[in-house]
Amino acid sequence: MSINRTELVAQMAERSGLTKAQADSALGAFQSVIIDALSEGESVRVTGLLSVERVERAARTGRNPRTGEEIQIPAGFGVKLTAGSTLKAAVGK
Repeated sequence: MSINRTELVAQMAERSGLTKAQADSALGAFQSVIIDALSEGESVRVTGLLSVERVERAARTGRNPRTGEEIQIPAGFGVKLTAGSTLKAAVGK
């Protein structure tokens, strides 16, 4: 089971006393802050909840799964998410 954006916004609105439009706006702003920070090479830490950072990935050799042919995968960036202590404790229950 998973919660989609609409359900998340509805729960945020209910728990915060905001309207759904305000909760959706807040979620959109949170998303924008994370995207902007990561694109500038900064990390985002929400103490107890999570940490999000951009990580470099080195160029490497991979394989085409259909043909088995070796291919060169260029260097690039990825995103690393780390759960905070409060989130880890909640999941461990």
